[in-house]
Amino acid sequence: MTLAIASLVLGSDLPGRPIVPIDCGDDIAEVKDVVFDSVSHRLIGFTLNKRGWFRGTLKATLPRESVTAIGPVAVMVDAASSLVDASNSAESLDVSSHGVTVIGTRVLSAGGDDLGLISDIVFETGPAPVAAGYQITTDDGSIFVPISAQLALSGENLVLPESATAFIRHDLAGFGAAVTDYRKTLESSQ
Repeated sequence: MTLAIASLVLGSDLPGRPIVPIDCGDDIAEVKDVVFDSVSHRLIGFTLNKRGWFRGTLKATLPRESVTAIGPVAVMVDAASSLVDASNSAESLDVSSHGVTVIGTRVLSAGGDDLGLISDIVFETGPAPVAAGYQITTDDGSIFVPISAQLALSGENLVLPESATAFIRHDLAGFGAAVTDYRKTLESSQ
């Protein structure tokens, strides 16, 4: 199986991005918040704002399963019916019910090094968007680390496996290739 290099976006870049159904092409909503499950390291979905003159919070949400793609300028869905009434949603998109808040959490390597604080979540775009890593703020700027199933996360620290430290990158562009390489090493060790 050949893995393509991931196209990545920071979670903080998604709010304000329009939601566009493929069947009509209209902007029907925009991303308000990204809902991320920090325990399972997965994108849950999005809370939404209305578009246009009468902006404000929309009562509907967009579950991850209804997203057909996250592109460079829009989040795509099949139809306007992909939005789910928040009160009838089978899985709540309530941000507080999905683990601990990762933004601001200290990251430690398994070797005991303090790598910095999580400042953002990196998502892989395209037709199957997933969380790919974290942006970490250090005294010298930012670094990017891949998400791994072996990460330990508490309310205070996230522990990065020592094997993942070799895939730390200083720019988002180079991080896509590092994520692909890291996944290859995980697959070959299984």
